[in-house]
Amino acid sequence: MKSLIFIIRSIAYGLALALLWLLLFQQNGVTQLNQWFQPQNQDQPAISYAKAVRAAAPAVVNVYTVTTQQDPRSYQRRIIQNQSLGSGVIMRADGYILTNYHVVNGADQIVVALQDGRQLEAVLIGQDRLTDLAVLYVKADNLPVIPQLPDIEPQVGDLVLAIGNPLNLGQSITQGIISATGRAGLSTNTYTDFMQMDAAINAGNSGGALVNSNGILVGINTAAFQRQRNLEVQGIFFAVPYKLAFTVMEKLISHGRVVRGYLGLSGEPVINSSGERQLSTAQKFYGMKITDVENLGPAAVSGLIADDIMLEIQGVMLTSVNQALDIVAESVPDTDVQIVIERRGQRMVIPTRIGTRLDTE
Repeated sequence: MKSLIFIIRSIAYGLALALLWLLLFQQNGVTQLNQWFQPQNQDQPAISYAKAVRAAAPAVVNVYTVTTQQDPRSYQRRIIQNQSLGSGVIMRADGYILTNYHVVNGADQIVVALQDGRQLEAVLIGQDRLTDLAVLYVKADNLPVIPQLPDIEPQVGDLVLAIGNPLNLGQSITQGIISATGRAGLSTNTYTDFMQMDAAINAGNSGGALVNSNGILVGINTAAFQRQRNLEVQGIFFAVPYKLAFTVMEKLISHGRVVRGYLGLSGEPVINSSGERQLSTAQKFYGMKITDVENLGPAAVSGLIADDIMLEIQGVMLTSVNQALDIVAESVPDTDVQIVIERRGQRMVIPTRIGTRLDTE
């Protein structure tokens, strides 16, 4: 009997609490639900990169080329014309434009179309196959120049925007992040040395600008991985880092070509005391072991031989093979440098004259 009374009382209390909750919900519940399901901060502006695009996009141009050649299938030497397109970036107000080597190589006519509607004949100043860069010149006034920061240091994870003219659809913007960074020296000769990012680029984007979220130039778009490797992959694209692109541009403007220092040797990282090959840990890198010396090359003439371990070049301690190659490439040809080596456990200084490397086609 007592248990029954207890159960009845519990049910009564529960019904009373439920009735009270319903009365409160009738007054305040609708308001609370609205607060739960309504978007918060409706007046907060949406994230936008429109300001960066407005700063950079006017300086990105469309590049159209015409190449004339004889039709090999014609017995009457019929002339055919091939047209291609790409993009370019106005780097200086006096008319210098950076684009890709593969966009303009072999072209008989180059036309640059500005975003304000002007179409201008362009002159090829110089080109560099190893970095896939070329410099054009146009004679015009009031040219928009891409924002640049000489000391810019892009980091993996930085947001970037690729600006160009994909498939000749008109200027377009794609967005992504920097996926990886490579070295930025003149010895670079493969796409793996460039900046990797996942902002989509297609045919026509080549030579366009890669900018950060402030609209500042961080690189020149150059290639998609699948086009180079003939693989079906996504999200792997490359750009020439700004500092390397600027260095190459200045050399092309001054000399019409990129002159690189040259020693005529190849090398690999030294094996440390624990017997592990050092590939990327600069703190444990000991030096570059010379694996091959070109006959009659500058290195051979100076007395460098295979198995020598290069430790320093002109007072700069080596921290990687890439750094050593960059120091050589960026040295002025026909100048003498002091190379510190270790040969059979003995430390030696070898005076060496830097040679000249010209990338000929």
